[in-house]
Amino acid sequence: MPKAGETLWDIAVEEVLHKENLETKEDEQKLDVWERTVFFVGSKAGGKTTLILRFLDRDEAPKPTLALEYTFGRRAKGHNTPKDIAHLWELGGGTSLTELITIPINVSSIRTLSLVLVLDLSKPHDLWMTMEKLLQADRIQVNKVLTELGKTDSAGANELKRQMWKTVSKDHPDHELIDPFPIPLVIIGNKYDIFQDFDSEQRKVICKTLRCVAHYYGASLVFTSYKAEGLVLKMRNLINHLAFGTERNKAVSVDYNKPLYIPAGLDSFNQIGSLSDTDIGKLRTQKLTEVWKIMFERVFPAKSTSGMKDIKDPAKDPQYAEPEVDAMRAQKDQELEQYKRNALKSWKGIQLDSRGT
Repeated sequence: MPKAGETLWDIAVEEVLHKENLETKEDEQKLDVWERTVFFVGSKAGGKTTLILRFLDRDEAPKPTLALEYTFGRRAKGHNTPKDIAHLWELGGGTSLTELITIPINVSSIRTLSLVLVLDLSKPHDLWMTMEKLLQADRIQVNKVLTELGKTDSAGANELKRQMWKTVSKDHPDHELIDPFPIPLVIIGNKYDIFQDFDSEQRKVICKTLRCVAHYYGASLVFTSYKAEGLVLKMRNLINHLAFGTERNKAVSVDYNKPLYIPAGLDSFNQIGSLSDTDIGKLRTQKLTEVWKIMFERVFPAKSTSGMKDIKDPAKDPQYAEPEVDAMRAQKDQELEQYKRNALKSWKGIQLDSRGT
């Protein structure tokens, strides 16, 4: 309705300004591009590369990941809109190259960073050690970055810490028992096609253990196999949620005779039960994962790591000195350090380029 005293010219000017304002808002929405980072770690030769290729829907033969690999994915929000970007990092070597995690886990990426832990279900004797070492290393680095961020943006750092608890509501019966991982975490049990043929009691132990760890850290848990398209789709749904913020499937599957699928916050210790007669409620003063580790390794003892670098590095033992081999080793060590520096520079360059486009 025209206002009292308005001329035809005033009405025309108001309509033009209103139209321009709407167009400006539409342009701003079109330019609103989200960037997220997803970091894949896990068992050596556990199928991380294959899962990434299936997530990206790329028909390529997977190649062994030698150190740290980077790729990316894009997804459009709608018609004629810029595509959101997902930066995907993959750590090779199982637990042997954790010093490289400082490249993808940094102050620039931490606000939109997620972690995917891929475990090889076909090798249960390596499972706990792999899970424990990688989660510990990643958590230490994330906490370092949050401390560094807090020096320049305390509000941002505090907000990230608050978000840790979003997956588990305050009225959840296990709210006081869990210790959420500082960034969103998904645990993938891979090679389910082999795992499904295990003895039923072995499957039960592995399923309960992974459910306990995932719930304790506020993580989602999914079993998959690249040979089963239905399981791949469930895996892709969770990764899409991390990478592009899409809605996650809230269906739950906890039957250990079937592939597990449990989104974060939808499990409980009472539903999981125990591997012994221990009452979960009596363990409030202890770290639950330590108790489960003891019970799990009674069934699947960890393979001995004696002789590895935890005790001594034989490459530095004078007893085994060989000038030509040692010279080559020194050269490769230098190349690795240069690779780490170049990778960090490339990552920063990628961020600047993506923000400028």
